[in-house]
Amino acid sequence: MMNATQSPTTTTQVYRVYIKATPEAIWDAITKPEWTERYGYAARVDYDLRPGGAYRAYPGAEMAKYEGVPEVVVDGEVIEADPPRRLVQTWRMLMDPELQAEGFTRLTHEIEPGQGGVTKLTVIHDLENAPRLAALLAGDNEAEGAGGGWAWVLSGLKTVLETGSELDR
Repeated sequence: MMNATQSPTTTTQVYRVYIKATPEAIWDAITKPEWTERYGYAARVDYDLRPGGAYRAYPGAEMAKYEGVPEVVVDGEVIEADPPRRLVQTWRMLMDPELQAEGFTRLTHEIEPGQGGVTKLTVIHDLENAPRLAALLAGDNEAEGAGGGWAWVLSGLKTVLETGSELDR
């Protein structure tokens, strides 16, 4: 599910998952808080879905219990929004000063309808000069309780869309 290409200064992570759901349902699951609160890290998202529009992710109830969790855990700006096909945005993790200092990265969601009601979702995260974030999103910190990164988030997205149930956290 993951392909990571790394060099000292650039990391691009590409994830692809096939989901038995419409492109519109997948778009909504990515961009609407009533969906994002049901998978992954349960963040409540707020998108202004136009070029230059703000993106914010707020901690879910479970995450908000921990001391030091900021009011906004991820921020960014929408670069391109073509519902339900493509969303390109900047993305910056605000969970700690070191991650925040790595700055903005580029996140792309590509949604392509397929055969038999199955849609292909490709997530491309360009993590140039963000090695700590790249490790976190690759799931390298899962053993320390940091979750499984993009693979875990996308598994939760697929599960909630196909079954209506959430993955155990």
